[in-house]
Amino acid sequence: MFSTRIRRAARGALAVATVATLSTALVGIANAAEKINIATLAFVSSAPLFIAKEKGYFADEGLDAELTFFRAAQPVSVAIASGDADFGVTAFTGGFFNLAAKGALKVIGAQLHEEPGYDGSAILVSNKAYDAGLTKVEQLAGHSFAISQVGSSFHYMIGNVAEKAGFDLASMQLKPLQAVPNMIGALKTGQVDSMIIVPHIAKPLANAGAAHIIGWVNDYVPYQVGGLFTSVRNIEERRDVVAHFVAAYQKGVADYRAALLATDGNGKLVKSETTDEILKIVHKYVYAEDPEEKAFPKIRNGAMFITKDAKLDVADVKKQVKWYQDRGYVSKDANPDDFIDTSFIPPLDTK
Repeated sequence: MFSTRIRRAARGALAVATVATLSTALVGIANAAEKINIATLAFVSSAPLFIAKEKGYFADEGLDAELTFFRAAQPVSVAIASGDADFGVTAFTGGFFNLAAKGALKVIGAQLHEEPGYDGSAILVSNKAYDAGLTKVEQLAGHSFAISQVGSSFHYMIGNVAEKAGFDLASMQLKPLQAVPNMIGALKTGQVDSMIIVPHIAKPLANAGAAHIIGWVNDYVPYQVGGLFTSVRNIEERRDVVAHFVAAYQKGVADYRAALLATDGNGKLVKSETTDEILKIVHKYVYAEDPEEKAFPKIRNGAMFITKDAKLDVADVKKQVKWYQDRGYVSKDANPDDFIDTSFIPPLDTK
């Protein structure tokens, strides 16, 4: 009987030890989540990130993701290059390509892509300029145009629009205003005549009578607006973390496309089963101060095209680099083949 009690005690002790070991292991797993910081802008274009975070896709991939928001694209790339952030999602700029050429950044996937049939960046003019006769894109020559910085994506877009519309960009007065809110304020008050901006900002401005839309960028040029990128160090030393980040981002892209880019047989955008769910998620980050009935239409208006699986239009990125190089904004030795890494996501087939 004594030996029986000993055996029972031993089994009890073993059970306690097993539970304790299991609990310790579970805590260890929970604590093992890799912390990452993602730099981006609080735009609808960043929606796949918001979706991946709110739906637990980053957590499912073993990542503890924190979002850091900036007011312009250029500081995002600087944050990655300096090590202040691990991943970035925003528009390409001349400054970005220069940093990438120095070996600081690697492009690993796609953000927005200007695509015919989907909302894209709008060409806006102020009420003052419109009333004075600026009603067509071809009339922009001689007028002022707001950009965030010289060499920014705004600079690139107006340069390409000017070329296709048949006027000289040098005839325009480019006004670097550092941040998008400054650009909007300058347009609304008539301090500048024109600007280009994403649809979730452009349409509300036009609908409120604060500006006029006179054209769309995708009427003039196909364009890989931005990308998904990280540091060379992350590629070399934390490749598994990068792969997990990409997987979570792609899940966010899939949800975004299903909810906000769904079309009917005629190619018309339609509401899907998940539209409201995704709108609620994005609303936490974009137009958060507005009630749902006001915010949801704005968010839908700003849902620009993103390629399936976030595949990058490599050919267009190379075209952008050349444009900046030809104008002295990017060093001549910048080679896109050196800073585009398609090992995580296959490139977009544009044939």
